[in-house]
Amino acid sequence: MLIDTHCHLADPAFDGEREELLARARAAGVGHIVAVGENPERSDAARVLARAFPGISATAGLHPHEARRWSPDIAAWLDQATRDPVVVAVGETGLDYHYDLAPRPRQQEAFAAQLAVGARAGLPVVVHAREADDDVAALLRNQPDAVAILHSFSSGPALCRTAVELGHYVSWSGMITFRNWTSDALVRSVPPDRLLIETDAPYLAPVPHRSHRNEPALVRRVAERLAEVLGRTFEEIAELTTANAVRLFGTRLQTSQEAS
Repeated sequence: MLIDTHCHLADPAFDGEREELLARARAAGVGHIVAVGENPERSDAARVLARAFPGISATAGLHPHEARRWSPDIAAWLDQATRDPVVVAVGETGLDYHYDLAPRPRQQEAFAAQLAVGARAGLPVVVHAREADDDVAALLRNQPDAVAILHSFSSGPALCRTAVELGHYVSWSGMITFRNWTSDALVRSVPPDRLLIETDAPYLAPVPHRSHRNEPALVRRVAERLAEVLGRTFEEIAELTTANAVRLFGTRLQTSQEAS
């Protein structure tokens, strides 16, 4: 069984065909999907999907692109959302200094606050990091009780090393299949018990599906490529990354096999 630990399943790109998409995922061996929320609206939609379909969990959080929305009201909403049994993580949060769609101080404020929410709730925190390695590392160090997932990792070795030293997880997406990917050594530097896989669908479709919409079934290609990089079999990577996800997300994560 495979677990897609990061999919924007509530994205409008999937409207009208989620049942077919989920059937394709099951046929590809995907037993569970974590539907990620980027703001209250998408997070609540992900929660609805998690209650409607077996084999889906949700996250709740505020993306750095929308960090200027962080407020006491959103903080209260997030505290409430983390009590929902279908919510297995806080986020997607983090820092994005590439697009800078929100002022950096507001991004840092929202990220720090969501790390604290995750620590209080005992939930991992899904972290987006783009061109902000030093500040992401500093904020992770400042919240030692939080457990983070550095999702769709494409940052530098210093942040990867810091994350591993602090006990966090690193998740790899279809980017590791791209022709311009040059960081296999970085993948191999992560301890096996800290590795996760994801699609980040509908974005970042793996080779040979680039330029097409991504979907959870294609997490299989990520696992195949990870197996190549690590010199392991596909079956070993599937077992390893699924065990890591189950351990990380804890008892809230129900596999489709357990739910059936």
